[in-house]
Amino acid sequence: MPKVGAKLKELRRRRGLSVRDVASRSGISHSAISMIERDRMSPSVNTLGAVLDVLGSTLNGFFGDLHTNLSYSPFYAGVDLVEIGKPQNISYRMIGMDHPNRSLLVLHETYVPGADTGEEFAHAAHEGGMVIKGSIELTVGGLSKTLKAGDGYYFDSRMPHRFRNDGEEQAEIVSAITPPTY
Repeated sequence: MPKVGAKLKELRRRRGLSVRDVASRSGISHSAISMIERDRMSPSVNTLGAVLDVLGSTLNGFFGDLHTNLSYSPFYAGVDLVEIGKPQNISYRMIGMDHPNRSLLVLHETYVPGADTGEEFAHAAHEGGMVIKGSIELTVGGLSKTLKAGDGYYFDSRMPHRFRNDGEEQAEIVSAITPPTY
């Protein structure tokens, strides 16, 4: 099993981030992160947690390979999906909350008529999805389009974006975001 530093460095590289990027986002000095990655310093749980948060992982996910057997089910019934937020009549039900090394956020999103994510927002990720019911007006980087059932999208989430149900019926989307923002 790789050491903590090597695993952390590999995770950072897979995310396309420099040591300085992680340092500025986590509040941990770049020299400390560099020493951790070289296994010259053992991080506290809080320090490692802050760095992993920036990298879109968790302590459980990071150390998930300690489990040699399948300790979770890869299958999820509708009742197993975890609600992770319900702002302004929008439901975000997460698939795979208990996966030990989750590197992808998969959501079943439901928007009542008129539901809106609000002002355009941005975050460091990529996201894609497909409208499976109703219609959604999606604005990305100042461009807007109404997507109907069967239509999809994919974009760099660092571009300001917004979702709004502009139809008269409930809209549903299945989406994926990487790295996970939750």
